Amino acid sequence: MTRVLGVDACKAGWVGVLRTDGQTTALVAPTIAELVKQAEQPQPPAPNATQPLATAAGRQPPEPIAVIAIDMPIGLPDTAPRQADLLARAAIGRLSSSVFTTPVRAALQAPTHGEAVLVNRELTGQGLSIQAYGLRAKLFEVDEWIRRATTRVVEVHPEVSFAYLAGAPLTVRKSTWSGAERRRALLADAGIQLSGDLGLAGHAVGVDDVLDAGAAAWSALRVAEGNAISLPNPPQTFTDGWPAAIWV
Repeated sequence: MTRVLGVDACKAGWVGVLRTDGQTTALVAPTIAELVKQAEQPQPPAPNATQPLATAAGRQPPEPIAVIAIDMPIGLPDTAPRQADLLARAAIGRLSSSVFTTPVRAALQAPTHGEAVLVNRELTGQGLSIQAYGLRAKLFEVDEWIRRATTRVVEVHPEVSFAYLAGAPLTVRKSTWSGAERRRALLADAGIQLSGDLGLAGHAVGVDDVLDAGAAAWSALRVAEGNAISLPNPPQTFTDGWPAAIWV
């Protein structure tokens, strides 16, 4: 039984899709550390599941999580765009604007967006969007947490995962009804069932966030089973020491 966790940022903090032997569970937490802690706890058994071992509360003893895949840059560049970002754009074609260029670490450490733009331009020749700068808190949250993680953690980009699931880049955004339904169907065909409220009622989690976490879980399973590829291959390594690549 392989347990994997796909993670995406959301208004509530972080949303995860945990896949355990065909069963899909959604989790929400304000921090990445709390989300992973939730995922490591015993989960309610699937309906009609027959397991020889169970806790007194009727829950299955959990297997360790094999891989955590997260939609957040891991490995921040020093002076130039990451190859992972460039290759991800090429892989998804029309929706390439969903891949932002990861800022250099020094720019993200700047106290204001204006200063960050100057630093990023000086080191890379490019500016820095307010949206990219706005992710700095979550980027650094992951950057700090991953140093303590005991489970293998990889970076993914959901639209790259969906392109590989479909066999071609998708052309309709997931913010549309048809785009969301197309992605949910692709995940269902791959064994990631996202239907019902998933336990997310009352949480500030958008449809796109759940779909992205599901795509991340699919890529995590591929990594765990040894079927994934990395963009680039081999990954780049910057001065922070982390192998920078998007896995699919």
